[in-house]
Amino acid sequence: MSLDQTSKDKVKSKTELSGSAEAKAQLSPNDWIAAATELLVHKSIDAVRVDVLAKQMEVTRGSFYWHFSDRDDLLKRVLMSWQEAQTEQIISRYRKQGVEAQALIRELVELPFHGRAAMKGSSVELAIRAWARRDDTARMVVDAVDAKRLTYIEECFASLGFEAAEAKARAFALYCYMQSESLFRNQGTEADKKERRRFITRMLLARDL
Repeated sequence: MSLDQTSKDKVKSKTELSGSAEAKAQLSPNDWIAAATELLVHKSIDAVRVDVLAKQMEVTRGSFYWHFSDRDDLLKRVLMSWQEAQTEQIISRYRKQGVEAQALIRELVELPFHGRAAMKGSSVELAIRAWARRDDTARMVVDAVDAKRLTYIEECFASLGFEAAEAKARAFALYCYMQSESLFRNQGTEADKKERRRFITRMLLARDL
């Protein structure tokens, strides 16, 4: 475990822990997770510290300790929140909707272009992937997310009749395309982006390559 925690973060004075009932009621764990995620996106993982967050949210650190044992606890829950919202919930929704595989593949090709929601999601993902390059815990979560997404996409291609190896390769190609469009979102005109989507869709669904 390489998530840093200074001794200062561990200190819980009686004054801070007593906090105020009002602060406890006003701020939920999700408020802290959201604030930590924003700080991660706009600065870096090093900036995500209890004292910085408390100052930003205009509460004492005692308010933080109502919900989290320490900084590591918060960081783990930031990762779990991202994994749940950006993978588990999305896959669950698609399964419940019973979207036909070919339509789902087309939807995934379009996903990086879904306006502000897509931009925010990609910003968070890029920040978490940057964090994962230097932290074992974050990397394990990112690896698990990638594996879960790839397996699901592979299942979609398999349901269209592609052999296992072919389905796996096409799933990887689609996933890489989605990541690339998020990373290079400013490359090309709207017409260029539309043509890229058409091209990748034709290539992924073609029976003979």
